[in-house]
Amino acid sequence: MGIICIFVANKTNLTMKKAILIIMVLLLFCACAEKRTHYVIGVSQCSDDIWREKQNAELRMGAYLQEEHVDLIFAAAYDSDERQVQQIDSLVDAGIDLLIVAPNQVSTISPAIDRAYDKGIPVIVFERKTSSEKYTAFISADNYEMGHVMGEYIASQLHGKGRVVEITGLKGSSPAIERHNGFTDALKNHPGIDIIATLQGDWTEESGYKAMEQWLSKEQIANSQKPIDYVFGQNDRMAVGARRAMQEVTTPLALWRGAGGEAPRFCGIDGLPGKDGGIQLVRDSILEASYIYPTHGDQLIQLATNILNGEPYEKETMMMSALVTRDNARVLLMQNEEMMRQSNYLDRLHDRADNYLEQLGTQQVINGMSIGVIILLLLTILFFYLYHLKKIAIRHERMVNTLWNLKPEDVTPLAAAKEAEEAKVEEEQTEDSEEKTDPATTSIFITRFKEAVEARLADSDISVEDLAADMNLSRVQLYRKVKAVTGSSPVELLRTARLNRGYQLLLTTDLSISEVAYQVGFTAPSYFTKCFKEEYGMLPGDIRQG
Repeated sequence: MGIICIFVANKTNLTMKKAILIIMVLLLFCACAEKRTHYVIGVSQCSDDIWREKQNAELRMGAYLQEEHVDLIFAAAYDSDERQVQQIDSLVDAGIDLLIVAPNQVSTISPAIDRAYDKGIPVIVFERKTSSEKYTAFISADNYEMGHVMGEYIASQLHGKGRVVEITGLKGSSPAIERHNGFTDALKNHPGIDIIATLQGDWTEESGYKAMEQWLSKEQIANSQKPIDYVFGQNDRMAVGARRAMQEVTTPLALWRGAGGEAPRFCGIDGLPGKDGGIQLVRDSILEASYIYPTHGDQLIQLATNILNGEPYEKETMMMSALVTRDNARVLLMQNEEMMRQSNYLDRLHDRADNYLEQLGTQQVINGMSIGVIILLLLTILFFYLYHLKKIAIRHERMVNTLWNLKPEDVTPLAAAKEAEEAKVEEEQTEDSEEKTDPATTSIFITRFKEAVEARLADSDISVEDLAADMNLSRVQLYRKVKAVTGSSPVELLRTARLNRGYQLLLTTDLSISEVAYQVGFTAPSYFTKCFKEEYGMLPGDIRQG
């Protein structure tokens, strides 16, 4: 009996373990469906122009190619210190993981950068410097070197003698300061070259135009116009603006021709490819020379992810650049056209991939919901199955213990009274003179009935009349006594006893199911299997599989 109860418990535990294992696997699948790291990077641009548009496009492409999922939030200050400070604070409040910033000026933006850094946000300063040391990494081209190379180029073209005008970028910005220092240091080695004017611009074409227009007007009023050999704009746009101003002055441009009789020549910095970029302007002789100011947004985003992932990185990075003249402008444009073709192809692939990922994301949501429904159904089925097993076990234990393990002290007064009442009715109907039943009598009766059942268990032809005759009782007397004590009929208890013996034989012997069925009094193995399934909720073969 104990073996049977233990088996039912073990079978329940085994089923529960399997179900829990399946659910854990499904939950693990859901958890692992998206393991990609997600970063949010804020990009604070000091202005919005063609150079920064190109860099932003490279940042987006670089972010797309990262193994991590990178979201970029762009902000452009349009050369306003106040606006950039507000934008940086807003990016920090938005919960960015890293800040990329091109400070509008050296000192005015530093407090906002410091606040971000002090909150534990890594800061990459690019293209322009800050007066603070609170930054994680700095990446830029060498602005001093650019100014110096351009000064040496102009000096070589003038053979050490001539007159030059410089137009500087935004006052207080690090590129304007460093390019000016590099340019003037280069020309110090050529005392025959004079910088006759240093004009103030703000990186825009219009500022170059206005600065040159105002200076030319003053020179005309002073009636002291003298030849100009070169105009150096610290970027290509200001150089183009200055050239347009000189073409539109009232005094003929010829009056400003240089010592060699040539019209003034114009140089700039940026050397962007594409339409109206510095390289094309040099090829078309609008500019004499330019200097490539690399954007390298892909390199910038790689530096950002290295920092966020805790991978090695350089704190100071200087990007390579080169001088653009008519000698190499055409080749550079051809190379850029090929790169643009490849870039457009990648953009198309990117769009297709985005569409695919969007569809995949939708499918993942549907899959996640489906898995959730499946898990819910499994839990529901598991609950009802365990409830069913528990119900069967309780029923089995109640029925078996009632008959086989009942002791005199377990017989309650209520049961004894019920049996006495049933006996009284029986006595009146059968005119028997039996005495009222007590617990001791009940225990003796149960023992006799148990012995009678076990003795005839293998007899498939045994009937209730046979059991009653073995106990010297009538069929009605046996039925009423058994029903009063156990709540079950003799037939039900006989079948339960046979099934219990079948349990024991299946657990402890190698007999086949058919052999077990015959040994416990069933005339057909199929009927044994049917009764077994009804009693225990499983097939006889499931016992040995478990």
